[in-house]
Amino acid sequence: MFTTTPFTAWDLSNDLIDGLNELGWEFSTQVQKDTIPLAISGVNVIGQARTGSGKTAAFGLPVLNSCKPTGNLQALILAPTRELANQVSDDINSIQGKKGLKIITVYGGTDLEKQAKSLDAGVDIVVGTPGRVMDMSKRGHIDLSAPSMFVLDEADRMLDMGFFPDIMWIIERMVNRKQTLLFSATFPQEIIDAANEFMDEPEFVLTSTEKLDIPPIDQFSVRIGRANKLWVVGRLLSHMSDEDQTIIFTNTKRMVDILVQRLKKNRFDIQGIHGDMSQNQREKIIANFKEGNSRVVIATDVAARGLDVDGITLVINYDVPDDVDNYVHRIGRTGRIGRKGEAWMLVGRDDVPQLNKIIATHSLNIIPSDAPDLPDGMERDPVRKQEDNTEAADVFGMVPIRLEATNFSKNQLVNKITSSLNCSELAIGDIVINSDCTIVEVHNKHASLALKSFNSNNINASVIEN
Repeated sequence: MFTTTPFTAWDLSNDLIDGLNELGWEFSTQVQKDTIPLAISGVNVIGQARTGSGKTAAFGLPVLNSCKPTGNLQALILAPTRELANQVSDDINSIQGKKGLKIITVYGGTDLEKQAKSLDAGVDIVVGTPGRVMDMSKRGHIDLSAPSMFVLDEADRMLDMGFFPDIMWIIERMVNRKQTLLFSATFPQEIIDAANEFMDEPEFVLTSTEKLDIPPIDQFSVRIGRANKLWVVGRLLSHMSDEDQTIIFTNTKRMVDILVQRLKKNRFDIQGIHGDMSQNQREKIIANFKEGNSRVVIATDVAARGLDVDGITLVINYDVPDDVDNYVHRIGRTGRIGRKGEAWMLVGRDDVPQLNKIIATHSLNIIPSDAPDLPDGMERDPVRKQEDNTEAADVFGMVPIRLEATNFSKNQLVNKITSSLNCSELAIGDIVINSDCTIVEVHNKHASLALKSFNSNNINASVIEN
């Protein structure tokens, strides 16, 4: 990912070089090497690069380099979400060193009047979401005719989220715009068509073929049914030290709420964060986590944008991510600055194809594992394990049970099961009597009781896992 080209190779201001040195940044990434010289020269640039490739500095450094601390708006940066807008603002603020530029972030879901007062007091760079930038422009707090530079970050996500009419509304009012920098991980035809409408002769920078950085951490997967995922989470969290921090990823906002509720019932100190919460709530949770006041956060991928914390030692993928790249972004939250880190993925039967796709796409070494043992001195699981045969059931809900017995006829076995479980014959599937064992299918609704009944009658019985 990193090249041998230092930031000093370009005509950047001394304040920016000092700021980069303070951050310990010496060499550029590939997208920075390809983009920064073009952007500094003043041309329009379309960059194709994944999140995590260093693209914030790729557009941030040219913007910072061209702006002066005058209190007059010179650059506008649009991002698709509040979290990403905050992250971009924080990143470029840390890069600018002592240049003194006033950078203000504007987004919905928070105090409009407070943002308006900050803008009216003077601003050099605005980072914001399209809806709030439009709102502030209509109210007279942002003069869109003022900035000469315009940056559109994560344009493909903007398109997916339906922002392009808002973006075109903003661009039409930027009558003094002289340079546009557009970044996207993918370029569907709609983005190319839109870019051609508002960009003159852009230079293309295509670095999406570079691999995402895989952190040097241990990665594990646990085959487990949904009913017992929380049991595994409890065991993983029980190994945390007082200094450790953990982030648990789910695919939906509802699952965040469910896990917070269930883990709190089991006496874990947990916080959840997702897009339906108020901005003040989310910012408070992020601040607590960054300051080390909370140790475990459950989040969706979008809500976790601002959770870049060096102290995270454990990432738990409660849900296997729908996007293969999101797995790398998730596990990249740990193992920072050479620190120890682990990532665990809880995998149900239906998740196996996606797990294999993630492994193949990024050539990962994800080690199949059992749930970790309880720590020394802990005798009881934080979360009780439930009886669950769902992973062994077929599409019709039938669970194959192996019996260490062959002295039954099929009719005898059916009668024995229906009478002991008080169930219909429809709850029994195929029966295969082999020379050394008998395999009988019992519906998942009755499988656990069937196991207990067989074993209590001195017939060794066990579920055959798929």
